[in-house]
Amino acid sequence: MSPPPKVAIIGAGPGGLTLARLLQQHSIPVTIYEAETSRQARNQGGTLDLHPRAGQLALKEAGLLPEFLKHARPEGEASKIMKYDGRVLWDDNVLPPWRPTAEGEQERPEIDRVVLRDILLDSLLPGTIQWGKKLLGVQEDEKIKGKYNLSFADGSMEMGVDLLVGADGAWSKVRPLVTPEKPFYAGITAIELWALDVDKTNPWLGKFVGQGSMFMFDEGRALMCQRQGSGAVRSYAAIKRPENWAEECGIDWEGPDARERLVNEYFADCGADLQRVILESKDVLIPRKCWMLPVGISWKTRPGVTLLGDAAHLMTPFAGVGVNVAMADALELAKALIARKDSVTAKLLSDSKNITIALEAYEKSMLKRAEENATKTMHGLKGHFSATGSEERAGKIQKGYDMMMAKKAEKEKGF
Repeated sequence: MSPPPKVAIIGAGPGGLTLARLLQQHSIPVTIYEAETSRQARNQGGTLDLHPRAGQLALKEAGLLPEFLKHARPEGEASKIMKYDGRVLWDDNVLPPWRPTAEGEQERPEIDRVVLRDILLDSLLPGTIQWGKKLLGVQEDEKIKGKYNLSFADGSMEMGVDLLVGADGAWSKVRPLVTPEKPFYAGITAIELWALDVDKTNPWLGKFVGQGSMFMFDEGRALMCQRQGSGAVRSYAAIKRPENWAEECGIDWEGPDARERLVNEYFADCGADLQRVILESKDVLIPRKCWMLPVGISWKTRPGVTLLGDAAHLMTPFAGVGVNVAMADALELAKALIARKDSVTAKLLSDSKNITIALEAYEKSMLKRAEENATKTMHGLKGHFSATGSEERAGKIQKGYDMMMAKKAEKEKGF
């Protein structure tokens, strides 16, 4: 009996971890190579919502949905929408819970990224992840086509990989094997701001943002805040500006007056409370440029290598679908590989042939889904930075609320 194919996943984000869990459930050996030195190496970011037919479905197939629901925060779905002048256009925090449910829970409950990652990490077999393995390069084996040799920054190498999965994010080292496309600047720079433990240090801020998210959308600018399960509030003061704006605008982002200058120069006509969110988020400040890959990116399947998540279809965060799409990718790829592994036909063919057939099926579906979500994200980018963005978002929520109330009224009448 020939040994099982060697599967290497680059990157221990939600997509790569989900894929590894799903493959291990079907006795397919896999190794994840992660550049970070440990799971505590860096802040994993803020909170995200998992959709029933994407992230939640992947967790269900992985046997992890109960653990997710144990840590998820349905109240995090609450939205507060504001106009730049401080008017509140919508506020879920003053309403009873009304959003649609799935399996008895809120449809898209929030979970902190670090908690989701811990759930996935703890589900894997010991030794699955090799930490501190920053990928430097990939070479196809000179003698055996479809096998790959990996070189890492620590001087080590991994030879003869049968399936290489790039789950290594925006600046993927695996992507050049299948496409020359590179991320480009999406026209938005967001200043990430944190206020930690707000219930103790700044109760006003916690109450103002509410249980979930607070948004202000306006022409060329936006303010987006999220309540974290850790008790922190993470905010983004985002501005539509050229790529070098953060370096050339004259604001020293490490200086003591950075927040004041940001408010005075770009949010001076905003309501006092919106300004206060920026000024009082004093714990962390990080300029972040938004990057993306072309909408509709595609490539011809290359034997033995594929991509998922941001490595395959980097999008801006303005539709909130990135992690969900990555986890849907992982589920689809796992199903394609498992189907070929278990089929009668597969047992008559070589591993490399089966892997290629699986990748062709996966990439056809994945790239179609990616284009659909990237299109949605582009629409979100335009709406978030338009003069009527807040009204449009509030109107959409109002429409959903009215529909739910109508259904509730019909049910109470016995229809």
